[in-house]
Amino acid sequence: MEGTEKHLDIRKLSFAGVLVTLGIVFGDLGTSPLYVMKAIVNRGSVFNDLLIYGSLSCIFWTLTLQTTTKYIIIALRVDNKGEGGILSLFALMRRKTSWAALLTMLGGAALLADGVITPAITVTSSMEGLKLLNPDIPIVPIVLFVFGILFFIQQFGSLKIGSSFGPMMVIWFSFLAIIGFSHLIYQPEILKAVNPVYAARLLGEYPGGFVLLGAVFLCTTGAEALYADLGHCGRSNIQVAWLFVKVALLLNYFGQGAWLLANGAPEPGVNPFFAIIPGWFLIPGIIIATSAAIIASQAIISGSFTIVKEAVSLNLWPKVRVLNPTQVRGQVYVPFVNWYLWAACSLVVIFFRASSNMEAAYGLAITITEMMTTFLLTYYLYQKGVNHRLVLMIFMLFLTIESSFLIANLHKFNDGGWFTLLLASLFFAIMYGWYFGRKLKNRYVTFTSLDKYIEPLKDLSKDTSVPRTSTNLVYIIKANRTDQVESKVIYSIFHKQPKRADTYWFLHVNIVDDPNRFEYQVTQIIPGILIRIDFNIGFKVEPKINLYFREVLDDLVNSGEIKLNSSYDSLRKHELPADFKFVLIDRVMPRDYTLSNSENLTLTLHSISRLFCISDIKALHLDSCNTIEEQVPITINQPISQRIRRVK
Repeated sequence: MEGTEKHLDIRKLSFAGVLVTLGIVFGDLGTSPLYVMKAIVNRGSVFNDLLIYGSLSCIFWTLTLQTTTKYIIIALRVDNKGEGGILSLFALMRRKTSWAALLTMLGGAALLADGVITPAITVTSSMEGLKLLNPDIPIVPIVLFVFGILFFIQQFGSLKIGSSFGPMMVIWFSFLAIIGFSHLIYQPEILKAVNPVYAARLLGEYPGGFVLLGAVFLCTTGAEALYADLGHCGRSNIQVAWLFVKVALLLNYFGQGAWLLANGAPEPGVNPFFAIIPGWFLIPGIIIATSAAIIASQAIISGSFTIVKEAVSLNLWPKVRVLNPTQVRGQVYVPFVNWYLWAACSLVVIFFRASSNMEAAYGLAITITEMMTTFLLTYYLYQKGVNHRLVLMIFMLFLTIESSFLIANLHKFNDGGWFTLLLASLFFAIMYGWYFGRKLKNRYVTFTSLDKYIEPLKDLSKDTSVPRTSTNLVYIIKANRTDQVESKVIYSIFHKQPKRADTYWFLHVNIVDDPNRFEYQVTQIIPGILIRIDFNIGFKVEPKINLYFREVLDDLVNSGEIKLNSSYDSLRKHELPADFKFVLIDRVMPRDYTLSNSENLTLTLHSISRLFCISDIKALHLDSCNTIEEQVPITINQPISQRIRRVK
């Protein structure tokens, strides 16, 4: 409980909360000065004043409109019980339509793809400062070594190293502001770039100016992660911290612009960020930059764990193993995601080798995520009854901005953009197959009324001619109504092989939109013989059903509602507890029925996505020694015209 209280405290506005927020939320956004101006200068067709003034103007207004207005002011107010991000936005939908699910999958898949590129480009960019000391320093092996350590320690939790993130990021942002201001004071006219006219001139007059938006967009790539981290730090802390962060970022960007105006086009391979650092402070500057890059990478890695965990809870991702390495609420570790990211990030560094080669692959996927958030945010505001004209204005403003960024980023497709789109497509295919494959199979789920099985269940529980399967037989069911159950459960109890038990338990696990809800209800359908337990748990609560069921049993025994003595005479006299056995049922689509091509494709993707899925035993934390796994066929009623006919 101590860790939980600490977590809850930092969501309230306080100095400590703002400090922690700087370490958790702003790593990705905060390290963008490492590569944004370098990318703009490298892609510029002509080096002149308009390139510098216009790009700085675009950066200023992108941070103001996209990051400040869309995310800090609007999106942070749209939270699900304090939780944010595109998945929480989907959970808020009153009607979770198929198109809303598709938009969420596209955004989530692109965000996971971005989680591969971000650590690669930030750590590589910071390490490349070493080349100013010695051009022959091998950067790639050093980056791979850092990744090896970073991903290895994830399994132990990031609590201890995370405690130093806040102070370290204060040093980083102060460093950005100071070195930027030290050059800005010599070229104060650079502040004229705040005028949006320069942004318009860059897009209209500069050769290939529109394409440069792909590089400008890199300054706001961490905004979506900022929204997703709402649940960790709270709205007020993020908003207050952003005031400091934005000033530091702008001072650094304008400082780099001032240096470029004074020194002209940099030599090939020279990064304006490191060029503005005084020579005597270069090594400490590289160390600070590398530390900030590692913190940014840690934030993305932790964010990827959270995204996958939430996606699993919302049935948008196959069930994977999720661990809690520390007692801090909300901190999770997903082994599959961790080692996948380690391999993918390492391959990106080996394949692209230099941060300048990664810039083309960076930004395209996250543009898609931000567009999907705009669509879902608009739909949510429309559902909430916000003035429709205002909603339409907001939608058109951000859709225009993000569509421009998307088109500009598509110019990078052949230079590396294909890589992130390929990654995002793979993630999307897994999500699509899992979500819509389950919906397709659920279409053929049939429910039956329990009323006509009340007497048969009473008789079966007392029929000594049927071998007792277990004293207590537990089924995981999906029927929302207490007077119904899936036909497959009845098939298992009565038809597959009659299963006698003294007490039958139906456990219904209801994942609710409230992320931290944690409660249960008990319904005695046949007192002492058929009991239903409804678990109402939030999508951020770990589904340890075996543990929760034991706690429910303790409550029922203490209240005198049930007795858990063994049904066997020799064991009961020694006051040994009754035995339990879980039954899990998997429905199999038979080959007898013809489905459409789209349905067959969906089921194929579903079968592929199941390869990444752990069993329900592991997902629900059941005891594998006391669990039966069965398969029953999915029954599809054929049209009368297609049934075989009897002839004489």
